[in-house]
Amino acid sequence: KEPRSTGAYGAGKAGEAFDPLAFFRQPQTVLRVLCSVVILGCVANEGYANRPKEEEEFCIFNRNQHACSYAIAIATLCFLCSSGLLALDAYFPQITGVKDRKKAVMADMALSALWSLFWFVGFCFLANQWQVSKEEENPLNEGADAARATIVFSFFSFFTWVRTPGLHHLTEHIIYFNI
Repeated sequence: KEPRSTGAYGAGKAGEAFDPLAFFRQPQTVLRVLCSVVILGCVANEGYANRPKEEEEFCIFNRNQHACSYAIAIATLCFLCSSGLLALDAYFPQITGVKDRKKAVMADMALSALWSLFWFVGFCFLANQWQVSKEEENPLNEGADAARATIVFSFFSFFTWVRTPGLHHLTEHIIYFNI
């Protein structure tokens, strides 16, 4: 089968039917959803602990409620945003107008830049708060594995958002116009 020429923003492929095999060969958006679900699950499930003599729960990241709140907020918002981009990735081959495809690619790139920043800040913030946590504050080491998993998946999330699928479409645009 001869390769089709691609136009601006992959317009040469516009109007094609949804191909599930091609869609799942590019798992980046699925990885974004999974990373946000893992982070949300870790922090919501084991991110808070309480001492035997205290009734109020505290965040395991240096007893800083802002750390747990930030992780839960960006994981939840990222899940919603990733789900929307997952739908856009599935719908993208059916968009026929170059202007509409350009808007979709630019939105993907802008959101990727924004979420890369949020996850980088989140990784640095959570890693710092975990590093300065005092052992006597959490003597049973409750939630330590969840905290480490949250930090690691924040790091992975940063890289899933930095390498954006929109760059692939932008590269096609640059090649098409010989820039």
